[in-house]
Amino acid sequence: QTTQNEQVDQFLDKGYDVICVNIVDRTAAAVIIDKAQGAGVPVVFFNREPVEEDLNRWEYAFYVGTRADEAGRIQGGLVLDAWRADAAALDRSGDGVLQYVMLEGEPGHQDSLLRTEHSVRTLTAAGVPMEKLSNNAADWQRGPARLRMQRWLEELGDAIEVVFANNDDMALGAIDACLDAGMEPEEMPFIVGVDATAPALRAVEEGTLRGTVLNDASGQAEDILALSCALARGEAPAVELEDGKYCWRQHTAVTRENLAEFLPEAS
Repeated sequence: QTTQNEQVDQFLDKGYDVICVNIVDRTAAAVIIDKAQGAGVPVVFFNREPVEEDLNRWEYAFYVGTRADEAGRIQGGLVLDAWRADAAALDRSGDGVLQYVMLEGEPGHQDSLLRTEHSVRTLTAAGVPMEKLSNNAADWQRGPARLRMQRWLEELGDAIEVVFANNDDMALGAIDACLDAGMEPEEMPFIVGVDATAPALRAVEEGTLRGTVLNDASGQAEDILALSCALARGEAPAVELEDGKYCWRQHTAVTRENLAEFLPEAS
């Protein structure tokens, strides 16, 4: 965070019109906002949502992103739909309880915390009995997730019925571990991710990833650019803002049933 604060100082010294910040520590936004306000330069945060109190320190501080709790609810909904359609297919132990493991993203990141909480809460609120077998942070990365899933398969084996991954890269890491163990797609736990990346969409098509949640990165980039350009020109924000501060993009569930809508068109 200290390095980023110094970078912001350099941007302000160079007279930039707008500063866009993926803040390192979401609780430290007040320092950057105060610097930007002192220089009269608007600041647009993205990816890590600042604390609301900090964002309200200045009228020209904004956030562009998606609601992490919504992503968690939709991810949980993917599992809930499968449970309602065929509970026996998920409950391979036949004990009436859904046993799961959780691959978490960056510790302390609000998206990781909220996706984790709301994915499970969606199922428990619907009356699905849940049992957490294990959880571990893999920092959004495929390699560490693969290693953690390998360990879980060694320790827990077929007891794992569902794998929640806070993002697709970690979901793909879990799939890698299952493939390493010689599993066929139908033998794997029910694995779900978030982001709808190109490799994840291919995994959905192959049947190894059972569902993901579109986290509209391109749309967020468009909103950041539109908002920044308007602020640089001294115009009214060119995007819809909630409470004058937040520009939200919506999530969308992606499964094999609607996959064609999200696959890139053949050239």
